[in-house]
Amino acid sequence: MMDLSDDFKSLQEIVSAALVSATRISTKISAEDLGFQRSLDPNIGNSLDTQNARLLSLVGRLLANAAKGSEVVAPNLRDLDAVEGNWRGVVDVIDSLLEKADTSLDEYTGVVKRLSPGQEQTPALKQRLPKLTNAFRTKDLPKPQVLFENVPQNNATGGFEPLITSKPHAKISFQDSIRQFIDEKGNQQYQHPYQSEIESYKYPTSVYTRAEPIPYQPFETTTATFVDTPEALAAMLAELKTAKEIAIDLEHHDNRSYIGLVSLMQISTRNKDWIVDTLKPWRRRLECLNEVFADPSILKVLHGAFMDIIWLQRDFGLYVVGLFDTHHAARALGYAGGSLAFLLQKFVNFNAQKQYQIADWRIRPLPAEMFDYARSDTHFLLYIYDNMRNELIETSDFSDPEKDRILRVFEKSQETALQRYEHPIYDLGLGQGPAGWYRLLSRTPVEFSKEQFSVFKAVHQWRDTVARQEDESTHYVMANHTVFSIARIMPLDKATLLGVAQPISPTVRLRAHELVATISKAKTEGANGPEMNSVITLVEGARERAPPQDAYQSLAIDPTLIVKPAPTIATLETLPLRIHSSQFWGKTFTNSIWEQRCTAATTNICLALPLPQLSAEVFADPTDVTTQDEKFAVDPGARAEHAFVGKNERSNRKQDDEVFIVKKLGGDRKRKIGEVVENARQPANVSPSSPPTNPATRSPLGDENAEADELSIWDDKGRRKAEKKAAKRLKKQKTVLNRDAVYGEQSSEGKGVEPFDYTNAPSVLHAHQNESKGGKKEKEFNPYAKALDAPKGLGRSQRESAGRSKTFK
Repeated sequence: MMDLSDDFKSLQEIVSAALVSATRISTKISAEDLGFQRSLDPNIGNSLDTQNARLLSLVGRLLANAAKGSEVVAPNLRDLDAVEGNWRGVVDVIDSLLEKADTSLDEYTGVVKRLSPGQEQTPALKQRLPKLTNAFRTKDLPKPQVLFENVPQNNATGGFEPLITSKPHAKISFQDSIRQFIDEKGNQQYQHPYQSEIESYKYPTSVYTRAEPIPYQPFETTTATFVDTPEALAAMLAELKTAKEIAIDLEHHDNRSYIGLVSLMQISTRNKDWIVDTLKPWRRRLECLNEVFADPSILKVLHGAFMDIIWLQRDFGLYVVGLFDTHHAARALGYAGGSLAFLLQKFVNFNAQKQYQIADWRIRPLPAEMFDYARSDTHFLLYIYDNMRNELIETSDFSDPEKDRILRVFEKSQETALQRYEHPIYDLGLGQGPAGWYRLLSRTPVEFSKEQFSVFKAVHQWRDTVARQEDESTHYVMANHTVFSIARIMPLDKATLLGVAQPISPTVRLRAHELVATISKAKTEGANGPEMNSVITLVEGARERAPPQDAYQSLAIDPTLIVKPAPTIATLETLPLRIHSSQFWGKTFTNSIWEQRCTAATTNICLALPLPQLSAEVFADPTDVTTQDEKFAVDPGARAEHAFVGKNERSNRKQDDEVFIVKKLGGDRKRKIGEVVENARQPANVSPSSPPTNPATRSPLGDENAEADELSIWDDKGRRKAEKKAAKRLKKQKTVLNRDAVYGEQSSEGKGVEPFDYTNAPSVLHAHQNESKGGKKEKEFNPYAKALDAPKGLGRSQRESAGRSKTFK
């Protein structure tokens, strides 16, 4: 059996192929007339019911498992009608699942290292992580940021000015390094202070030399030094200056803070570990670590340092020169996994308790379990670096830059070290930036009306504004799926809002009236607002356009101070909100039976009989065409009129021009028995195909000329029809004559027939077949034979209900 863990790409192809196959089969099944198949064979109906119950059970279990990672309650799908009634709940569960998948992909690709969980992620930990007690997940702690000497500013605008006050190991002076420039969006920004040093950095020769990995100190018999005073910080700095390689890691908290805060810093050398408390009011003094972090002679080893580089700049003014990111090394070597837990298991056989990475790292004093977990992140990292460095050297071809894997790791690590922190500025119009609404909307397949789109933007902005004011994360104020639910329903009263905004955060409960007023105003303004698709098209166009040419003049910045901008925070490629073909499913839906039927139903439409254009000439007399043409030649404005044709003229026309009745509706009136007998006694020389005659004159209708005229219209087809009708009439007449022979001739006064003699009638109950003279049995008398000719009632209708499958047509 193939080991799927060795090749993620092959696993992805297998899963994609299975999903595509299942989707195609379900599409074919939905195109069939299941109700008709069920009526033909009861076994098919039973099989369909069994499969429906099985699929509902599977969907219910999947939704329940998906809802465990959030506070969304999975709906109970008892039958097909429950799917329709609880469809909104199904969508909410899928939305929360997509949010988790999005976060996991960001962590897998290295865009985000680790994030503290939102409130909606907490219940899943109770069963999956039993060791993580409630004490480690406390969320009602006093906010340490209010005691900082420099309180975080959530509403800062403009470019982020570096926090450093000096520049150790500088090749360019501090004054020349703090320069301004205009980014591609036309915003004023500050240059990376160590951009020149990082770009000109040369890795030491030890990185290119294969050597035996240096063993790490036993984890069980050693411990880390907790640094929580300025004196302990100074002692740690003195020891770090003597090292050649150091390992660095951070623990970040962003659930009860808008921009987040670094709660812990771990640093390790070959012989010693330190854990620094970064929640102290004097945290800005950690800037002194630039003497080590910016030292080009000391190699800094980090794993997944993308966000660590940003957080170090934002909170402490620290910059890393000489970065080696083991995440990029794992990608260059083609490992099946790129996480630190994977590397610890691969090289050290150490099972890291990763449940603590989503713990609340603001807890003080730090529990022993969390202390050991934080220490393990850097204690083995230098040993892992030694093994990966040797493997990179062995698998690299230094003569070919395309095959030089270690060079690729250096380039990626350099790009990571050059990242800059920028203030999260909210853009309501186009929704740009990491805090904007466009990034959230582009990842969710929704279609909003004008009012819903306006409410979505207003609620998203309200959430961001409240989070800045109260220094809370936007997810703590309101979950993403709640924003979409409010936009869809647009509640205009507090009770409805609290029913929709699930789970309800304390912030929403306290400010519900304010949020209702925001929704009401946005709904009113949205009636005359822009369409969602038009705004999305405008946003995509703005992202592709170049910055304005007069951006430098508008900010009044000296052009001599403009330098080449350093790379900004990397963002994932954003696809258009609506595309015509699926990049995952391919052509599965474009070749569906439904589209073929729709195409066949809307094209190649033709009539069985070509109809002429209804004009005056169609109804005009052919003999009058010349007269009409001459009339129009004299008077072009004259109007064509229909000429009246008399009865005698119509009788003289050709048979091809005649209008005849194919079938006469209503039929003849029902005749009495006396009339039938009288007609049957007429002379036999009367032709059945002849028209009705007058017995007094023996001339049709009493007029020989009229008789000749009417006989002329009887063609062969009409004669054959008349003969058939006459044969049927004679048959009925014979039946009447036979009845008269049995019951006696009926009088002209319409007397009734002779009463039925029940006494002498043969027995019906004890009737039996009698043998005739020829030896054949006579047909048994059935008194209920005519009762079977009654119309039958409509059988019970059995059909397959539509359900959700009709959506995909």
